[in-house]
Amino acid sequence: MNEEFTGMPVLGEAFPELEVQTTHGKLKLPEAFKGKWFVLFSHPADFTPVCTTEFVAFQKRYDKFKELNTELIGLSVDQVFSHMKWIEWIKDKLNVEIQFPVIADDMGLVAETLGMIHPNKGTNTVRAVFIVDDKGRIRLIMYYPQEVGRDVDEILRAVKALQTADKNGVATPHKWPENELVGSDVIVPPASDEETKAKRKEAADKGEIQCFDWWLCHKKL
Repeated sequence: MNEEFTGMPVLGEAFPELEVQTTHGKLKLPEAFKGKWFVLFSHPADFTPVCTTEFVAFQKRYDKFKELNTELIGLSVDQVFSHMKWIEWIKDKLNVEIQFPVIADDMGLVAETLGMIHPNKGTNTVRAVFIVDDKGRIRLIMYYPQEVGRDVDEILRAVKALQTADKNGVATPHKWPENELVGSDVIVPPASDEETKAKRKEAADKGEIQCFDWWLCHKKL
């Protein structure tokens, strides 16, 4: 484990170096996904209803994550044989084969490192999500309580939005690419000085970007 990594993880920080036992064997993180993005998500427990619906949703969208050069890896504080039996049950009963690895964190070491266990929510992991980029940096963190299932489409959207922002030097609006104000357009970073402000106005006059005002501009990719 990376000795320099202490306390709750924060955005932009390097994902801690961890060796984990998974349903696909032992893996070293983030090294196992070098050159790729990955989504690590925790679930409270195997053989539970909400977690089962989430696993099915992640698997059904696994190919879409892969199209974004993104891998999936699950986690709970269950033992590996419990994971394997649950995955077997999902395949037999729901006809869905879980193809991504699941971390068996039965000692809770990974969960503690990543702040996945919240004392006010019991001893199981909450529904945490970490989106890590291809350079091993934590880019997005979500925490849901056990009683609320996650929207996997939103997680997929967030990966795409982060990658789009990185590639184009832009930001993405609410519910992008289906925003109520700007549709599929992206947000041009606000001007931080008078010179940039003037350039924004020139670009708007030329039709290169669209602006509600100099500080709120958008454009098509």
